[in-house]
Amino acid sequence: MGARKQVDAPPAEFAEALTQLRGARFRPEVFVEEMPAPQRIAPHAAAVSADVTVDGDDIATGRLVILYDPDGNDAWQSTFRCVAYVRAAVEPEMVTDALLGGVGWTWLMEALTDRGADFLAPSGTVTRVVSESFGGMADDEATAEIEIRASWSPVPGPGGMVDVTRHAEAWGEVLCTAAGLPPVPPGVVPMPTRRGQRGR
Repeated sequence: MGARKQVDAPPAEFAEALTQLRGARFRPEVFVEEMPAPQRIAPHAAAVSADVTVDGDDIATGRLVILYDPDGNDAWQSTFRCVAYVRAAVEPEMVTDALLGGVGWTWLMEALTDRGADFLAPSGTVTRVVSESFGGMADDEATAEIEIRASWSPVPGPGGMVDVTRHAEAWGEVLCTAAGLPPVPPGVVPMPTRRGQRGR
């Protein structure tokens, strides 16, 4: 009987990125867990999903995918690419503000900068959605959401390694900002959110 074919180990750079992703620290309101990653976009990928929960209610949700191509990608200008999604409920009157899209994009740019997560080639969209109910659902209140879809390429540090932790934590910060949570006071260090548990 022939020997069973072994699964190739991931490249060291991607294995380190995965370790960093799992070690990222988020606010107690953010529940993070690993999820299946897309398989056809890049040779290697990892993904997490998150919900922001306050008083038992999910007020924001999101996903973060880390892509890695050891041969590099011209469009990425890098071997790594972060792909993020954020959706949060907002007040219905906010979606009529023409500045909301720009504000949502600024949340991401500032979060990355504040975390020291150097990046290049950012791109994305900010969408405003209003849902109104009619007929048998006419008594339901109108709801509104903001959706941020973005991607960017992490810049390697002096040692040539990408610090995925900073980028993941910046994404978590955008989730909380979109959800309307107040900033964490200076000096307060978030704790790691365990997979499979609510971070409360």
